[in-house]
Amino acid sequence: MATVPQARNGRVLDSGGVRGRDWQAVDISEVPIVIQEHRNADGLDTYIPVIMQGEAIYDANLDRYFLDLPLNGARSRHSLRAHGYDVLVWVRFLAEARSKTVWQADGDDVAAYHRARRRSDADFRISASSWNRAVASLDKLYRWAEREGLVERTPFTHRQVWRRSYGGRRAAIAGRNEAYERAARRSDVRFIDLADYHAFRDVGLRGLTVEGVERPGARDRNGARNALFADLLVTTGLRLEEASFLLAAEIPTLDARSERQRRVELPSALTKGDRGRTMLLPRRLLPAFDAYIAVERASAVTKFASRRGWEAIDRPIFIHRPPPEPTALQLAGGGTMDMELVTPEERARLVICADDGAPCEAAVLWLTEVGHPVLPNSWEAIFARASRRCTDAGITVRVSPHQLRHSFAVHMLAMLIQRRINEAVASAGAMEGYRQLLGDPLQQVQRLLGHSSLATTSVYLDHIATRADTVDAAIEDLLARVPDYLRS
Repeated sequence: MATVPQARNGRVLDSGGVRGRDWQAVDISEVPIVIQEHRNADGLDTYIPVIMQGEAIYDANLDRYFLDLPLNGARSRHSLRAHGYDVLVWVRFLAEARSKTVWQADGDDVAAYHRARRRSDADFRISASSWNRAVASLDKLYRWAEREGLVERTPFTHRQVWRRSYGGRRAAIAGRNEAYERAARRSDVRFIDLADYHAFRDVGLRGLTVEGVERPGARDRNGARNALFADLLVTTGLRLEEASFLLAAEIPTLDARSERQRRVELPSALTKGDRGRTMLLPRRLLPAFDAYIAVERASAVTKFASRRGWEAIDRPIFIHRPPPEPTALQLAGGGTMDMELVTPEERARLVICADDGAPCEAAVLWLTEVGHPVLPNSWEAIFARASRRCTDAGITVRVSPHQLRHSFAVHMLAMLIQRRINEAVASAGAMEGYRQLLGDPLQQVQRLLGHSSLATTSVYLDHIATRADTVDAAIEDLLARVPDYLRS
């Protein structure tokens, strides 16, 4: 009969100090195993998942593993959440199909899990890429358990992979998990061309008719805000969370003397992997930002102040009004917060106080009609509703916020390649041109997207062929300029 560790007095322990000696075994054969995405903790530990069975933590050592994840390469709340669900499904499978706990798994259980997840009926089957992600999560779990002495060996088998090192010698690298599927496809890149984007923006988000005029009886009061948010994503390649939690003070005002694009520094804590980067904000968007802040956002700020909107914010952080493009925030109660350390969750809790100390507005850029931050899940719902509106209007397009990031990458890469071809063949010749063609554009897009690896950015190379208007023109230009002997 399966058992699970339980906290003393039957209560779930908080995030710290969980150790096996504080637990006793109880009968839980009929108690479902579930996950909590958040825990009662401060700071980033809030997002470390907890696997529960009834009102007790499923396993003290497993919970200790989750608490160690930020020190073992999983720091973002999205990575923590995905990791938690991968482990949850595995733990449920072991309990329900194999009558085992997580530390009793062996190679036969892995094989049975593969049959269930990859070769079963379609309603339970997952893709090869999802399977590989789950294997990576579980591999990390059991390698940790092996180091901690919780298991004698992992349920996975590994083989050494040899690659050529410097000097032509072969060098072994870390063992490859045999459970990985070699045929797994790389991540699909879904993007839209600019004509479809304009239709989605005008009909779906702004609520116009297909002819581009106001719909009779239209009541969407946030169309301009939503369209501007989409324009930001498709022209900068920002991730949804990065764009959602920008502060109003971080958006530069329009300057007639400014260059075509304005550089906006994204602090480390706002970006994936804490890498930070520079966002290039098109100058043509600045008047739209000025108008949004002066009219629609200002109206929301007024309602926020009159309705004491800060009382609906969990643990608000009160600050003085930040200067333009701030590097630090002044806390209303004294002290400062370095912008490099302020997380997206903390940004959503920032409340600006007036000179008299009274709270007056949320600090983030994008606000609801009553002045609260528009969170990422709300943007996803807005985009889904806009897609349905397009379908009702006879436009077969479905767009998600992340799809606009892909669209930016593909179009930007294609245009940079065309520009590099023109420059290379005009100056350095074909061979140097190939270096610029394959190197510089990818590295530029890598920096713009904030990818840690150039291999991640190279995925978009497979999709630029659909940009026929750009790529075909570039090829024709190249063929017109290269020497005759290269054309034969």
